[in-house]
Amino acid sequence: MNSMHTPVALTIAGSDNSGGAGLQADLKTFSAFGVYGTTAVTCVVAEHPGRVLSIEPLPPLRVVEQIRLVAEAFPVGAVKTGMLYSREIIEAVAAALAEMLPQVPLVIDPVMVASSGGVLLQPEAVAALETRLLPRAALVTPNLDEAELLLGEPIRNPQALAPAARRLAAKYGVPFLVKGGHLRTEEALDVLSDGKTERFFSEKRMPGVNPHGTGCTFSAAIASGLAHGLPLDEAVAKGKRFITRAIAGRLRYGGYDLLNHLVRAD
Repeated sequence: MNSMHTPVALTIAGSDNSGGAGLQADLKTFSAFGVYGTTAVTCVVAEHPGRVLSIEPLPPLRVVEQIRLVAEAFPVGAVKTGMLYSREIIEAVAAALAEMLPQVPLVIDPVMVASSGGVLLQPEAVAALETRLLPRAALVTPNLDEAELLLGEPIRNPQALAPAARRLAAKYGVPFLVKGGHLRTEEALDVLSDGKTERFFSEKRMPGVNPHGTGCTFSAAIASGLAHGLPLDEAVAKGKRFITRAIAGRLRYGGYDLLNHLVRAD
């Protein structure tokens, strides 16, 4: 594929040594969508799908330097953020994006807690995320737990997803995709809202399967679509199909389910 026709995306995220989440999952997803992936590493995480052993954040200046060099050399078509971890990193990333990539669509995966229960966002960083970064987003993609934290109230059933997405979009002034995967219903339902209207994306759930890195992969797939110039709802629809296939084609190592990023993207 000629570089003149290959879009570029940037992921600003943590490194997951197990390869199933974080920037490793993002890069695999970008490649599946025919997107050239670049990175800015925020943290080095020692983990596997069952537990987080340690988190080592990089100095914010090192994170900004990575963003700067990518912005200098590449025609970035979309940015995706994952694990940012600290207030200092969030503030540095927000300032860098405003200066260096102000018109580039930003997909924010508000990574707060790992599936294994490890805390991935310091409590004092939540306010910085809400005030400095979320208002810049083209889309925010919280899972159920993250949506509840941002909304300040529980989301107990599928009927609550649309009102929650609408209120979050109105609260922050940007589109929200609230993912209902943690509800464990027969259908895996996600709701996209701009604060006024909603779109619903549903696929059959695969019971008993809970792979590592679904949030990272889904948001990276959406960012890939935006890098290709797709409208937001089309990017979400393609991302939903991809994550469903990646779950269905899952790999299994060491007793853990892992996403299969080798499935087709369309």
